[in-house]
Amino acid sequence: EAKLLSVSVNVGRTGVLTPTAELSPVRLAGTVVSRATLHNIDLIEEKDIRIGDTVIVQKAGDIIPEIVGSVKKKRDGSETVYRMPTHCPSCGEAVVRDESMSAVRCVNPDCPAQRARQIEHFASKAAMGIDGLGPQIVELLLSNGIIRDCADLYSIRAEQIKELDRMGEKSAENLVASIERSKKAGLERRDH
Repeated sequence: EAKLLSVSVNVGRTGVLTPTAELSPVRLAGTVVSRATLHNIDLIEEKDIRIGDTVIVQKAGDIIPEIVGSVKKKRDGSETVYRMPTHCPSCGEAVVRDESMSAVRCVNPDCPAQRARQIEHFASKAAMGIDGLGPQIVELLLSNGIIRDCADLYSIRAEQIKELDRMGEKSAENLVASIERSKKAGLERRDH
């Protein structure tokens, strides 16, 4: 059991808003868990999960923390029903409900969060396999105006990025070399 303190929302590469439970830390299967996926608004409503609830947390497949349900008998009346945002937490544009997928989606093609997730996916081992280009470096490159999309990665020069936070000459050279190597990636899936 853990206390559901709040719900944060992440924007994925396709614009889907995913609610995440922020929990009081609880030890579970050998690790301390303080976040768990809530998947979508339909699941939250179906399980009647409210902010302030005591919830039951388990690890799906022994890996991913998920909320099984709330302990309704422990409610004291201070719990609040969660409502999905009506606007994207990243770009502020209105979101739309995709009933066929139980998803709430930001449809702004220029949404910064979507763009970052798209670049992260593009750089991942399952796609182009660009080592050293994780979420923090993607955010760093975007926030400094060095890239706007995946194509911009291929024009990065080490001199442009070596002075940035978390970079240095060697890190910059390694990242540029990894981007160069990705040009030789084939069309087959890289993760098998």
